[in-house]
Amino acid sequence: MVKYILLFLAVVIHIELAAQKGNSKYVEGLFYFDQSPVRIEITNGKITNIIRIKELSEKKERIYIAPGFIDNQVNGYNSVSFVEDSLTVKDIEKATRGLWQAGVTTYLPTVTTTDQRLLVKNLSILQKAKNDARLHGSIAGFHLEGPYLSPEDGYRGSHPLKFVRKPDWNEFMEMYEASGRNILQITLAPEIEGAMDFISKCREKNIVVAIGHHNASTNQVTEALDRGAQIVTHLGNGLANSINRHVNPLWPQLSDDRLMISIIGDGFHLLPEEIRVFYKVKGAGKTIITSDVTHYAGMLPGKYSTPEGDMIELTPEGALLNLTQHVLFGSASPITKGVGHVMKVTGCTLAEAVQMSSTNPAHLYGLTDRGEIKNGMRADLILFTIEDFKIQIKETIVAGEVVYESVK
Repeated sequence: MVKYILLFLAVVIHIELAAQKGNSKYVEGLFYFDQSPVRIEITNGKITNIIRIKELSEKKERIYIAPGFIDNQVNGYNSVSFVEDSLTVKDIEKATRGLWQAGVTTYLPTVTTTDQRLLVKNLSILQKAKNDARLHGSIAGFHLEGPYLSPEDGYRGSHPLKFVRKPDWNEFMEMYEASGRNILQITLAPEIEGAMDFISKCREKNIVVAIGHHNASTNQVTEALDRGAQIVTHLGNGLANSINRHVNPLWPQLSDDRLMISIIGDGFHLLPEEIRVFYKVKGAGKTIITSDVTHYAGMLPGKYSTPEGDMIELTPEGALLNLTQHVLFGSASPITKGVGHVMKVTGCTLAEAVQMSSTNPAHLYGLTDRGEIKNGMRADLILFTIEDFKIQIKETIVAGEVVYESVK
């Protein structure tokens, strides 16, 4: 009897293994880390084997393979803004599909400074989209940039002054609950009244605290870090056009080794020499490439008006200008452009660029199932070419599903 039971179990196991093998698929490319040819096996949405091969099956192009990009600051995309009053789950799906085409497999929808009613409403809608199976888990959580920022011109950037305010824990908790407790990062100005205690409370909930759009002193930056702040939101931006050469927020943020930085690499927000200096100081281990992309991405060049009445110009070159306040108004370029531009101006390797645009944000937000190509990880992969530091996405795979293929 035992013999027949063991035989039956062996047959069942064989059938299960055969079924798993049948569900497997393979994808090939030049491994981003060392440019060697690999074949990656995907089973049930996860990476199950990484096989070194002599050469790729198709030799038409040098196709690289890497973990998909993780963008921690996406204000909108494809004409969809995450702070528009008419936001729907369908709109969020439209934005997500556009991001897939740009190689972004995970992102943090970012809601910016506006009135409390709209923040609560849209975080609730974003939470519904986060759980939508059609998005394959691409939304990891949310980034709240503001409303607790500096009210000073320049440091405030394009955040509307009438909605900038001091931290209010009860108000924030209303937003936090509306998000399904999925606010992963908040950006605030540490010098404003109540900010330090607010930072401590956020860290108790494991919310990543970023400092940005601020004019904090060295002592205030240091205390914010002591309280648990971890990263600077888009270092070098959110500053006044004229600053004191010695006393300004740049130096304490660059000099403290505890602090990570995010940088916008679209070629408009930072000069090449700024990116090089930031990279030399912080290195690939402490830098995150972000986009700060807005709903203007994909729209035609021209002038537009915000709900607050500011005049915005999208130039033919791709710069996004706030003509009213004489500052930039976020970006109109996806992270893909920034990755190539950072490689160009710093001389970093593709492996280092991917670390800054995928691995580092995964680690920061505790996304232990993505950001690297390893057995057991989610199969969030991008296949692409690079020519003159311009990345062209050929295929995007999210949780094992092909969600985008370029026209061949």
